[in-house]
Amino acid sequence: MTTIVPLETAKPAVQAALPRVGVLLVNLGTPDTADAPGVRVYLKEFLSDPRVIEDQGLIWQLVLNGIILRSRPRTKALDYRKIWNTEKNESPLKTITRSQRDKLAAALSDRSHVVVDWAMRYGNPSIKAGIDALIAKGCERILAVPLYPQYSAPTSATVCDEVYRVLARLRAQPTLRVTPPYYEDEAYIEALATSVEAHLASLPFKPELIVASFHGMPKSYVEQGDPYLGHCVATTEALRRRLGMDETQLLLTFQSRFGNAEWLQPYTDKTMERLAKEGVRRIAVVTPGFSADCLETLEEIAQENAEIFKHNGGQQFSAIPCLNDSGPGMDVIRTLVLRELQGWV
Repeated sequence: MTTIVPLETAKPAVQAALPRVGVLLVNLGTPDTADAPGVRVYLKEFLSDPRVIEDQGLIWQLVLNGIILRSRPRTKALDYRKIWNTEKNESPLKTITRSQRDKLAAALSDRSHVVVDWAMRYGNPSIKAGIDALIAKGCERILAVPLYPQYSAPTSATVCDEVYRVLARLRAQPTLRVTPPYYEDEAYIEALATSVEAHLASLPFKPELIVASFHGMPKSYVEQGDPYLGHCVATTEALRRRLGMDETQLLLTFQSRFGNAEWLQPYTDKTMERLAKEGVRRIAVVTPGFSADCLETLEEIAQENAEIFKHNGGQQFSAIPCLNDSGPGMDVIRTLVLRELQGWV
């Protein structure tokens, strides 16, 4: 005989605990030490990635191992020493990315099943170390967060490549999600605009114009389908609209070119030289493609390009800090993460 239990008297089943979810913030990378050996190890890993240098053939291997890795580490180590966090004996990129992890973890502390960690694509802590740590903490699902607003194969895609390589070696793989680029996300553009306005208000001078400098890329990569250029243009146009500026007040340029190939133009350093020679005396530079200050912003822009500008007649130059772990910057990361965690938290 079947016994019918009234619904109102039935005891609810014990709710299963939510599966642990890992969030892995990933930035580009940094040498472990500000000396030639440390930079050599970093450059070897970075420049051996076919996403960064697509032609990894014999000629490139001869150039890389016979020329670049013999001379460049010494000069780049000097640049790293100019910006090095001597208190922690690490690069600012590592200091800031760790802080971004800590602040995101605090912002998500009411979700006890979410674990936040951080990694570098090149150098340490590695993506493998980050994934291993999340799995060791019981994470069955992982959200990888490439900290690049604009997508490109040498940045966003290579993060995914490495995540997939790590997972390919696992028998029991966690479920994976990857955050999309956020180059014209409303929260990101608002944070950029707010940071620009706050910085300009703090200056003892009024810039005649602002330069938005993005990391460069070989022109051939874009011609073969990389969407990076379109993303940089979209970011710049959205920032212009938000700040009420036009293309003469907020310029788009590209920095950090390497080798003899043609890269995306206009070049930042050549633009600094041209503007100064044309009579511009006061300028500010924002770097919207970087989520955290690093060698390319603190040394290349704030020091090298400032010197180029002043050497050619410019007088006042200011580099606007990246969003870093600021309140607006963390709002962007938190918004992006929570959006992509829907259904998991």
